[in-house]
Amino acid sequence: MSVKEKTAFEAFLEAHDDGAWAATVQELLPSIHEVDRNATQIWFRFFPLGLLRAFEQAEDPARLAQRLLMQGRWYLKEQADSSHAYFYGHRFWPEVKRATLRAAESEVKPGSTLADAVREVARAVASERKVDESLATGIAAVGLMTLQQVGLAEFRRTQGEVLIDRAHMKRTPEEILRERAKDDGQGLFGFLRTSDRQWTVVWDENKDDRRFKAVDTQEVASGAANDKRPWHEQDERCTVDEGPIPVQCRSASCGTCWVGVLGGAEKLSEVDWRERKMMPLFGYIDTEEPRPLIRLSCQARAHGAVSVVIPPWNGYFGKYLKRLDEGGEEGAGEENASEAVAG
Repeated sequence: MSVKEKTAFEAFLEAHDDGAWAATVQELLPSIHEVDRNATQIWFRFFPLGLLRAFEQAEDPARLAQRLLMQGRWYLKEQADSSHAYFYGHRFWPEVKRATLRAAESEVKPGSTLADAVREVARAVASERKVDESLATGIAAVGLMTLQQVGLAEFRRTQGEVLIDRAHMKRTPEEILRERAKDDGQGLFGFLRTSDRQWTVVWDENKDDRRFKAVDTQEVASGAANDKRPWHEQDERCTVDEGPIPVQCRSASCGTCWVGVLGGAEKLSEVDWRERKMMPLFGYIDTEEPRPLIRLSCQARAHGAVSVVIPPWNGYFGKYLKRLDEGGEEGAGEENASEAVAG
């Protein structure tokens, strides 16, 4: 097989775009364990296929990145093993990789759907690890999308590492769900406390120090700014004074502070008009849900403890991709950048 020649399974995956994947994820959601149901939806927002295709087709990817105000690491190939470390199913990643490679080198059964392919990988993983298939379904979908985005040769070269320490590996799905649902105690007379109540915001469930406090009704990004540890040394998008969540504005204009909500979405304020207007322009989400799983943390106010995950990149690409879908010019990205700066 030549370097450029694709297997039948790769060609099968290639026939599916973001819309097909979104429909597949929705179809699979009831069969994904609750511990990874939100995580799966978030991951597919973090790594949209359309954005990758735009960069692959661009004459000058570096210039396009500048136009779309891209920051951080948006190429999945650079983080194939780490992009899903917040999944419970991440601990099955070596088995997912092996099952995905077997699928990639096999024939596609006539009439098979994308959901069928995901279930087949999940079934193989569940059998090997002796776990319920629901625990492997979300990460199996991630495995197939990763294969589609990075290609078979690159997927085969990945280490297939599990990036969870031994202590956190021991946690059960039920323990994780209970932790996400729990709110902070407010002391003996907590029922009398009002505006000075504080809530824990966890932003990495696999490390016990990755959390900060937000005062009741405070924006999540403002709570993060109270964490004065030098997070900018670990993520160049962060600034010295703003904590672990990248922030460049406080008015929903830059899109840098977007997060995925693993647990506690119902304990955040509803989306207001600014956030709803800007989210489709950034490209992160376009929904009428009052409390979606993707939020701008400078706008989402905490009314209880929440668990979030910070994406490894940010940008301003929604309007650009829409123009491409409509057959517009690549230069439409210039307009996006101008609007973002003006905002």
